[in-house]
Amino acid sequence: MLPMRVFISADIEGIAGTVSWPQIEDNAATYAAACYEMTRETAAACKGAIAAGADYIMVNDAHHTGLNIDPDGLPDCVELVRGSSGSPWSMVNGIQDGFDAAMFVGYHSAAGCMGNPLSHTYTGAPLWVKLNGVKCSEFRLYSYAAAMAAVPTVLLTGDKMLCDDSASMHPLLKTVAVKRGEGGSAISLSPAAACKKIRGAAEAALHQDLSQGLISLPNKFTLEICYKEHVKANRVSSFPGFSRVDDNTVVLHTENYYDVLRAVMWVL
Repeated sequence: MLPMRVFISADIEGIAGTVSWPQIEDNAATYAAACYEMTRETAAACKGAIAAGADYIMVNDAHHTGLNIDPDGLPDCVELVRGSSGSPWSMVNGIQDGFDAAMFVGYHSAAGCMGNPLSHTYTGAPLWVKLNGVKCSEFRLYSYAAAMAAVPTVLLTGDKMLCDDSASMHPLLKTVAVKRGEGGSAISLSPAAACKKIRGAAEAALHQDLSQGLISLPNKFTLEICYKEHVKANRVSSFPGFSRVDDNTVVLHTENYYDVLRAVMWVL
C-alpha cells in the first residue's frame, strides 16, 4: 500500500446521540458525553484510514470553539487543528496544504431540512441557504472547498437525510448514516455500531481509485440566504457583492468559489 495523507473535518450535530442544542454547548452537563462520542467517531474514521494505508491524518475539530475532540483519543499519526484561525477555509482549514482524500464526520442536514433536530447551516441565523438553487449544507460548502483545493471527498457520516441528499455529489463518496431525525428527536445507532460502520467505510473509501474522485466545480455560483430576521437581511444587503431579493433574502453572484467561503465567514 502506498502511504497517503488524509484530511478529516469533524462536527458534532451529526454524531450518534446528539438531539438538542444544550447537549452540545460547552457549559452543559451533557457536553462531555457528546465530545466523547465525537472523539470516538473521528477516531474510527482515522483507524479505517490507517488500515487503508494513511500515514498522516489531519483532523479539523470543526464544531463551535474547536475544542471538543480529546486529543488522547486519536491515533499517533494524527495532527489536530483546534480553535479557529478566522480563515475562510473554516471547517476545512488546513486542507489547502494538499491531501489525497477528505472525509467529513458528524455532519448534519442543512438549515430548513427536517433530517436532524439540529439542522442548520453555519449558524442559526438563516432559515435556509441555497447554493445554485439547492439548499446548502455545511458538507456541500466545505466539500466544494476540498474540491477547490484539488482534494477528492470520499466519506460522509451524519444523519440519514444528509447522507441521502449528498450521495451523488462526489463519485467515490461512501456514506454512513448514524441517525435519522424525527421532529425534535433522533433515532441513533449505538455508539459501538456507529464506530464500526465508520471505520469500515473509511477503509473502503480509501481503497478506491482516488484519481477518479475529484469533481469539477460549477463555473458560476449563486448564494442565496433567507434570514429568520429581516434586520439581518437589511444589514447584509450592504456587504460587498450582495443585493436584497425581498425582506428576508439576499443574494450573491460570483464566478469565484472563494468569494462564497469568504462571505460565509461574515454574513452567516
